Amino acid sequence: MRRRAIPYFLLGPGTAWLLVFFVVPLGYMAKLSLESGFVGSLEFNWHWDNYKEALSEYDTQFVRSFVYAGAATLLCLIIAYPLAYAIAFKAGRWRNLMLFAVVAPFFTTYLIRTIAWKTILADESPVTEFLHAIGLAPGGHVLATSGAVIAGLTYNFLPFMILPIYASLERIDARLIEAGKDLYSSAPQAFARVTLPLSAPGIVAGTLLTFIPAAGDYVNAYFLGGAGNRMIGNVIQSLYLSQADYPSAAALSFVLMALIMIAVVIYIRFAGSEALMGEEAR
Repeated sequence: MRRRAIPYFLLGPGTAWLLVFFVVPLGYMAKLSLESGFVGSLEFNWHWDNYKEALSEYDTQFVRSFVYAGAATLLCLIIAYPLAYAIAFKAGRWRNLMLFAVVAPFFTTYLIRTIAWKTILADESPVTEFLHAIGLAPGGHVLATSGAVIAGLTYNFLPFMILPIYASLERIDARLIEAGKDLYSSAPQAFARVTLPLSAPGIVAGTLLTFIPAAGDYVNAYFLGGAGNRMIGNVIQSLYLSQADYPSAAALSFVLMALIMIAVVIYIRFAGSEALMGEEAR
């Protein structure tokens, strides 16, 4: 009996944490999303119109959030995979230093990093002048554009893509790659048939860790995007802090969470399941 109770005892603290700090607040927010009125005069009356208004009035912000998050996730993958591959297989004695360089930005707060990007992309900065010279910054402006928001998201969430991919690559047995080269005669074919499939779990994990927080982000859009590039997170922030319209903000939060869950389930169903099954088989 004691042996049977040990797993439940070990799960107890984590379960209690989730109940107190996730399930209870989630239930309170669900109740709040079905109320009507404003602070001081809220009334629970199953006000489903909050959800109807969330989908009809802020559909543009929802689409923009998913487009920006998707673009940032794709850019992170394009940048992260070669870097993670180099750290895992080519870095040698510089591996630890390169890994430290990947996580070093986390020693600075998220807000400060984003404000730093606002300085980097300012009109008078050398970066903007260079982009303007090569035709990527028409009018000499980068801030208050969709590109600035995507750049900020890419920078801030890049480590979340690099580290899972690196962990997946680092566990690959080098003998499998050598055997692949013997079988397929060229390094590119061995990479496509051996290394890439075996690193797929890291790609799936990195994609989810990047896309999910990026879709709900509001800091980058606030500092880098301006009023014309607001994401749904900015709308929720405004409803909570500026307009004190808590029911609408709660409804928007639930809609965003539901849409992200649907996107994640579809992604795992069509892109992630085979990768995870392949990892289990290995």
